[in-house]
Amino acid sequence: MHVIIAGNNEAEGSEAVTRIQQDTHNEKVEFLYCDLASMKSIRQFVQIFKAKNLCLHVLVNNAGVMLVPERKTADGFEEHFGLNYLGHFLLTNLLLKTTKESGTENLNARIITVSSATHYVGELNFDDLNSSCCYSPHGAYAQSKLALVMFTYYLQRQLSEDGCYVTANVVDPGVVNTDLYRNVCWPGRLVKWMAARLFFKTAEEGAATSIYASVAPELEGIGGCYLYNGQKTKSADISYNEDLQRKLWNESCKMVGIPGSA
Repeated sequence: MHVIIAGNNEAEGSEAVTRIQQDTHNEKVEFLYCDLASMKSIRQFVQIFKAKNLCLHVLVNNAGVMLVPERKTADGFEEHFGLNYLGHFLLTNLLLKTTKESGTENLNARIITVSSATHYVGELNFDDLNSSCCYSPHGAYAQSKLALVMFTYYLQRQLSEDGCYVTANVVDPGVVNTDLYRNVCWPGRLVKWMAARLFFKTAEEGAATSIYASVAPELEGIGGCYLYNGQKTKSADISYNEDLQRKLWNESCKMVGIPGSA
C-alpha cells in the first residue's frame, strides 16, 4: 500500500516513515502534518491529501490522549472529546467522498476507528459533552471512547443505506505499552512500569487488530463490528441505541460545522 502517516509530531512521523521504508522496502510511505486538536489543521490536511489525487482504501483513526488535566483544544473543546472523538469525526467526514469513490464491489474501502474497553464505563452527557461543569479525566476519556463506538455504528448504517462500498468497524487494541500513559499519576506510572513487560501488549501487538480490520479478507464487505484480539465481540449495551447514535451524530455535526443527517 501507499501509506500516509498523519500526525502532529513531524520528527517522530519522519522517523516512522524511515523505519517502515527500511523494514519493508516499500518507498511509498510519507508523513503529513495533522493536528487532530485543531479543526483548521484537519481541514488543511484534507486539502493537501486531496491535492495528491490518491484513492483512500483504508482510513485508520488511531490518535488519542488519555487522562490529561482539564484543558481545551484550539477550538475550545475539552481535549479528550475534541481530539479523541471530534477530530476523527471531522476527518472521516471530510474524507468520506474520497473513500466512497475508492471502494468497489469486489474491494470495499474500510474505515477503522480505535476505541478502548474503557468505553464500557463511559456515559454521554449531552448537556455537557465538554465536561465543563464537573471535570473527571477518567470520565472524559471514557466518554470519548464510547462516542467513537457509537459514531462507527451510525456511520455504518448510513453507508449501508446509501449502498456504498465502504465498511466501518471499531477496534479495541487492548492494554498497550505506549506513551499514552504519560498523564497517569505517579503511583499508576510505577504500577505500569512494573506490569508492562508481563501484562501489557507491545505496540506491534496492539496494532494487530487494526491491521486485521484493515486487510483481512474475511472482513470484506462486513462493517458495524466491535473487534478485540481479532474477534467480533459485544460492545456496551448503550452503544447500540440508534436514537442516541443519531443524536450524537447531529450534535457532533453542529460542533464541527458540517451538515447533519435527517
